Amino acid sequence: MKYLQYTVTQTVHLSKCVPKPCGPLPCSHAATSLKPTKSVHFPNDVVFQDYVRQGELERIGRFIRAKRVSLETIYHSGMAAIHEAVLTGNLDCVKLLVELGADINQRDEEDWTPLHMACSDSFPEIAKYLLSLGASVDSENDCGEKPADLIDADCKELVELFGVGAD
Repeated sequence: MKYLQYTVTQTVHLSKCVPKPCGPLPCSHAATSLKPTKSVHFPNDVVFQDYVRQGELERIGRFIRAKRVSLETIYHSGMAAIHEAVLTGNLDCVKLLVELGADINQRDEEDWTPLHMACSDSFPEIAKYLLSLGASVDSENDCGEKPADLIDADCKELVELFGVGAD
């Protein structure tokens, strides 16, 4: 597993320094405490997942082009990068992941597709984009729900887009 390294900088603390009334002389009782530099290592997948959640498009592109991560990876959250991007509501991030090879019908651990998530979390622009690319409206998750089954009736754009709730 590859790791990305971050360096934690040193800190300096002055303690027990009481100003002397005799003028601007240095405090002889000052005790400095230097902590050594420490390195913290995070697996590439963890760093990449954070970039997706933050919408760091340039860094996402660099990670994928350098083949530091795979778009098929299911993270500890139970989702892949495209699911994470949909949940943030970041259409540009979703588009970038698709352009770089993410599967628009990829399933997470509970068989949710990105379209399920866009419908469930009321992101009509992302749903329209996924539909324009041919995302399946008939995919069922573990509970047997299709994306349209998860639409909140208050989200008029999705209600109209899927024609749900019309009698």
